[in-house]
This record gives sequence, structure tokens and C-alpha cells, in this order.
Amino acid sequence: MSRRHLSAALAAVLAAGLLTGGAAASPARQPVVGEPRTEHGCARIEERLPELTQWPRVESRVKSNPSDERRVRRILAGMTLAEKVGQMTQPEIGAITPDEVREYGIGSVLNGGGSWPNRDKHAAPEAWLALADAYWDASKASRTGLPAIWGIDAVHGNNNVYGATVFPHNIGLGAAHDPCLIRDIGKATAEQIRATGQDWAFAPTLAVPLDDRWGRTYEGFSEDPRITRAYGYEATRGLQGNSRSRVGVLATAKHFIGDGGTVGGKDQGVNPASEAEMINVHGQGYYGALAAGAQTVMVSFNSWTNDSGVDEGKLHGSKLAVNDILKGKMGFDGLVVSDWNGIGQVAGCTNSSCPQAINAGIDVVMVPNEWKAFIANTVAQVENGQIPLARIDDAVTRILRVKLRSGVLDGERPSRRHHAGSTAALEARELAREAVRESQVLLKNDNRVLPLSPRSKVLVVGKSADSMQNQTGGWTLTWQGTGNTNADFPGGTTVLGGLKEALGERNVVFSETGDVDPAGFDAVIAVLGETPYAEGVGDIGKRSLEAAKLYPNDLAVLDKVSGKGTPVVTVYLSGRPLHVNKELNRSDAFVAAWLPGTEGAGVADLLIRGKHTYPGFTGELSFSWPRSACQTPLDAGGDPLFKPGYGLRSWQTGNLGRLDETSPEAGCSGNGGGGTATEDLEVHVRTDVAPYRSYIGSPDNWGGTELGPDGEAAHSSITVVPADVNVQGDAMKTTWTGTGPGQVYLQDPAGGSDLRGYLNANAALVFDVIVHQAPAARTVVSTHCQYPCFAEVDATGLFTSLPTGVKSTVKIPISCFAEGGLDLENVNTPFLVYTEGAFQASFANVRWAPKAAADPDARTCAGLA
Repeated sequence: MSRRHLSAALAAVLAAGLLTGGAAASPARQPVVGEPRTEHGCARIEERLPELTQWPRVESRVKSNPSDERRVRRILAGMTLAEKVGQMTQPEIGAITPDEVREYGIGSVLNGGGSWPNRDKHAAPEAWLALADAYWDASKASRTGLPAIWGIDAVHGNNNVYGATVFPHNIGLGAAHDPCLIRDIGKATAEQIRATGQDWAFAPTLAVPLDDRWGRTYEGFSEDPRITRAYGYEATRGLQGNSRSRVGVLATAKHFIGDGGTVGGKDQGVNPASEAEMINVHGQGYYGALAAGAQTVMVSFNSWTNDSGVDEGKLHGSKLAVNDILKGKMGFDGLVVSDWNGIGQVAGCTNSSCPQAINAGIDVVMVPNEWKAFIANTVAQVENGQIPLARIDDAVTRILRVKLRSGVLDGERPSRRHHAGSTAALEARELAREAVRESQVLLKNDNRVLPLSPRSKVLVVGKSADSMQNQTGGWTLTWQGTGNTNADFPGGTTVLGGLKEALGERNVVFSETGDVDPAGFDAVIAVLGETPYAEGVGDIGKRSLEAAKLYPNDLAVLDKVSGKGTPVVTVYLSGRPLHVNKELNRSDAFVAAWLPGTEGAGVADLLIRGKHTYPGFTGELSFSWPRSACQTPLDAGGDPLFKPGYGLRSWQTGNLGRLDETSPEAGCSGNGGGGTATEDLEVHVRTDVAPYRSYIGSPDNWGGTELGPDGEAAHSSITVVPADVNVQGDAMKTTWTGTGPGQVYLQDPAGGSDLRGYLNANAALVFDVIVHQAPAARTVVSTHCQYPCFAEVDATGLFTSLPTGVKSTVKIPISCFAEGGLDLENVNTPFLVYTEGAFQASFANVRWAPKAAADPDARTCAGLA
């Protein structure tokens, strides 16, 4: 990570602001942060924030009271150890029945993205409520009678629920610069959650994304911590309400801490920030949310390691971050929850066993599937002294305190609460449409093309014009936001639908591919941009930020309609700023519309001058916009094309001129060719890494069947489904039935690449694997230089020698393939596993790693001969 980038981020938070008394803190005296100054009745986005030299103590607006604490102590005193651990355990709804909730005294459940009652994507509110009631009734029937609570990833509305209005993702809301809007959205989201019976929202995300290659960039409000701080306060107030003693839907400040600052924008990677940077940049959102009374904090997947003596490793195991800083110095008295199987990433731990994480201060442990083993292990670890009983008591005290403050301990079953089952509560279309209007940023407007006359006749082109899936993005009905159709969003409106509403259907002609002559139209509206992704899968890695490389078909569509005499208006849907110089050059007007959610009509509201009296474009960037394809990390001081705060008004034109379109052919890694590779060539990391795609082949179709959006493919002799090796859903679990030969492989369908640099770097083909069933016949690992050009190594003994059911990392020198005849100037298939017998294994984290052939655990070519 660039020091320049972090220095600029620090510069944004200097000088007077929100400290009690408004003065910078003395090192000898701990600063105190309380409720913010307000503007229009909401938290003010300060011009500057104070530079803190210590972690501040945060004064929460939700206060403890002695009677609550006495009641919590009484309940705790009557609980067994097993019951206490049950309260700390959070299974996934697909892995636990209501009767098991009663039997084990479970304290909370969750549903992951893409998990619904009865596995029904279109489950009605009544079905959600029925399951919520079943869990509630079961928990009340347990010996302690403590009600279980249900947490859900309601990150832009209640986005897992069919029929719910989905708001713009956070990156768009950041461009609105409107904390009052954030409070209103939080309040509406809370009503949506009550409609389906949940108690707990895993939101807001308070990351300060510093590298746009990160696939979760859109979950952050801004690279500017001033915005994140004010928004964190209002998002929490909206969800939890205004009471200082009892809260509504529980908010979650996440992910603590520094997930937006990892090296290379790598999800779950390493943040090298100094403690001062953590305090003044990545901590700001938490000061806002905790001051507003956030009752839960979720720990981040990232690690924290720097050159100044901090070596915390995974934060799920960091006593410094969780106990000493968050609970100690910052004074947080709510509960800390882990992320999905996050404890399993701590060194020495598994998904079902991690004393270090509990001792570090985690109170509720998200163990989606292995929760029974976790309970047994944790009880045993307390009994043998690995976990002090006092730590368990502290965790359960915090859980009971939060349940009491949320009204759950004395509340009614979910179906009897306000808004329960209400389809009206699920809808907030006018508010969402307003949020879309406020979020859009006008980047270019030559000759004042926008707004268009309401009498215009327009040609609409592009893959995203009529795609609710592309418009809503990740964390929408499904985890990655993929596999959705327009029919999955009843009541929602695409951008195309909004244009037809504004102009009349006869004045709108749609051609997704742009194969219509634009002559005779008043304007072409091209709706382009990214396709859905969520954590991990959305990481760009060493690829450039150039949109034309990531989405080449978009540029092809623009080439068909631009320069033909009809003005072109491009509406760009994306979860991050991208290098779009080519697209800007081909557009007369250009709108950054982000991921607007279900109300695409809000986009059309600003494109068309009409009967409404909207003020026009008011959005301003909350992120820097890259000038060149490899310009990341990037900040306002690093010569961006557009600085944060940029945004034209409807009457402005801007003055971009013609932008430079040059970009590196081989991404930003500098690998390949006749030089020496220095960085990993990632092939499959949680998902396919472009340009590579996953396929299976067999006598059913040796030409290859690509894995679908659900990560699955099937032939008669080979099947692939998603599985977990390192993290959630990161692996291809491949089963060869033994009825015939088959292969799983990763291939660039466009052709081969020059990868000689990896041979020069003494690289190895590296992958993680869990062998579930050893191969029954000869098995090979091969690489191809466009078949019949290929090289292979015999891997039968390799896979047979690996322990069953346990993750192993395999390293095969690239030199073995070179010796076998691989043409490294033309590699199109960097990984393939073939066998003719029964075999089952899960493959993950596939890459070519420089210098890895020299590692002590690397295989030898002779040993594979």
C-alpha cells in the first residue's frame, strides 16, 4: 500500500472537529468521542476531523442502567456451562432445526446471502415469519427460556427477501453526501426486517476502501473517513431508533477493523497500517456508530501486520484489537460477533475449535454448519482451562445485555410485532428512488446534452439497460447477486423501464447489442458497466482497472453507436470507479450511477427533463476516479481524473477533452513474456480469475461445459459443486464417478498467453486441495498450450499420498511442464486434472507462484515422473 495514499487519507482527518471540547487530544489524556454536531437534524459531515494520538473512548447514546445489570447477573447465575456456550453459538438456518435450538439452548441464528426459508428464493413474508416464530418458540421452551435472535445481511435494504425494495449500495449513497438520507434508509430497512421477523442487521459496513481493486469497495461509503463517520452514526440511528435505553433492530458496526486497507485490495488480506492510521482512518466509522449506540460489532477477516511492531495476524484471534482496543480503550459494552467461519482462519484453529478467538474477546461465534462440534469443543476447552470461565461469563453477560436492550427478553414472538408480515413495510420505493437520484454523479455533459427533452426519441443500448441483476449487484437475493432475473424483483423498475415511463414506450427503442442505426434518434442512451459480484469474487487482483479489458463487449456496443451524429449518453453501473477513458471518449455525456438497486426509474428521473421538479444532478464523488489503468491505490493527491467532491450540475458541461486511451496489454503485474515474473498469476481464487474460466470435459462433451453461475456443472462421469477449503464457497468440489474419464480445468477461451516469465522465476503451479476419496486410476495434472499442445505430470501417487479430509497445498514446478513440452509462449490452460476412475477432491486457490518451486514442500519433477 502506498504511504502517499495513507498520508492523504490522514490529512483528511486533521484539525478541529468532533472531540469533546473540539480540541486535539494530549497524549497524556485519552480523548473522548460522543455524539456529533448536527446539521439539518442529522450528523454533520465535518470539514476536518481531529488527529487523534490514542484510541478514543466512545460515549454511547445507549446507556446502561443498574437494574438491567442486576437482571443479567441473575440470569447468568442460573445457567449451566453448556447453556452459556449455546448462547454464544450462531448456526445457519439451513443447518439447524427449531428443535435443535431448544435442545442446545442456541442464542442466535443467521441466514447467509442466498439462504431462505425452505430454500425458497421467493419465500413470502409469512414463510420467513413462520420460521422466526418456530425458532422463537423453541428457544422460549428451553430450560432458560432465553429467546434466540436472528441476524441477516440486510446491507442495502432487506436484500435477501423477495419483494423487498433494494436501496443503492453504499458507494452510491456516499456520493449523495446526505446523512439524513442514510438515517431514513436505516429506518425503512428496520421496518423491512420486522416484516420478516428478524432482530439483527449485519450492517452498516464502515470500511474505508483505499484500493478499488477490492471486491467489496461498493460496501464502503467513501474513501473519506469524514463521510464514513457521519454515515455510521446515522445508519445506526436509523436501524436502532432514537431511544437511549431500548433499541429497535440491532445494528452491526463491521468489519472491525481495517478491511478496506489491505495490500492490493485483496479481500481478507493484510492491512499494513500504523496504529495512527487505524485510529484516524479506519476507526472513524466506528466512532460514529458506537456513539449512536451500536450494540454489536463484527470482526473482520483481514490481518493487521506492519513494520512498527504490530503482528496480530487474523483479527479474529487478536486480543489487542478486540479486547484491548474495542472493549477496553473504546469502552464498547455490547457484543462482538465473528464472521462466517472466521475463527477457522486463526492460526492453529478450525471452523469448530478456537480458544484463541474466544479469549481474544469474541462473544458470539458464527459457526454456520459445524456448530455441534463447536459447542462440544468449547465446553471441553473451558473444563480443561484453555478458556477461562470468566471469559465465557463476560461473553454471555454481553449477549444478555444486548438482548435486554433490544427488547427481545420481554418481547413478543416475531409474528406479533409491529410491521410483521406487512408487504407494505417491505416497500420503500419513493425513498429508494430519491436515493438513486441523489447518488448519481454527472462526470461529463458536452454541449449540455443532459437533461433530454421529454419529447425525445431515444435508442437504448447495453447489457444493463433492462437487467435488474446488474442494477442491484451483489448481496441481492443471492450472495454474489448472480442467478437473478427481472422476474425476481416484482415492483422494481429497470433503467429501461424508467425511460419508457418518462418518454412513453413508442419513443424508446431498445437494442442490447446496439445493432440499430442511431440516425433519426435524438439521443442514444447506453447503460453499461459491471456484472454482480460480492466478497472475494469481486477482487480484480493484478488485472488493471480498465473497464474495456474487464467488460470488452461494452466498448463494442459503444463503438457501434458513437460518432454517428447522434449524441451518446452513457449510464455506467459499477461498484467502484474504473478506468473508463475509452468509454468517456465515446460519450457526449457520462453518468456514474453506481449500483442503484430496484428503482432504476430514479436514473431516468435525471436523464429526462420532465414534469417533476427534481433539482437535477447533485451527486458528488466520494471516491477518487482513476486517470490511468493501473492507478491504484489512488487518492485526491495522486492526480486522479476526478477528485472526491467532483460532480457536474445539469447546467454544466465540464471540459475533459480527449482522454489518453493507452493501457498495459498484460494487466498491471508486469509478469509474463521473456522477463521474470514477480507476482502470482491467479487462476481461480474463490472464483474464476479473468480471463480464465472453469470447465469440465468428458465423453459427454470434450469441448467443455462451463461451470454455471451457481458454480456447478455435471456430466455422467464428472460433477462439480461449490465447497469450502479456505473460505466460504472458494472451492470446486469435483467428483469422478468412475463410469468414464473426465477432467476439470481452467482455460482462457480467447487463446494463449506468454507465460515464460514464470519459468524464468522458478515458479510452481500451486493449489489447495482436500482429497475426499483417493483416485482409483491413473490421474494427471496438466497444462495446455492449445490442445493438442500440452504437458502433464502423473499425480496418482501425489493425490493418494495426501491425507483424506484435510487441506493440503500442492506445488508442482512449472519446469516439469516445460520439460514435458509445454509451449510457455502460448499457455491457454494453466490447470487441468484428468482421471479415468473414481476420485473426489475439492480444488481452491489455484495460481502460478514465482519462486515457489524452490520451497521445501514443492514436488520434484523426478518424483512426479
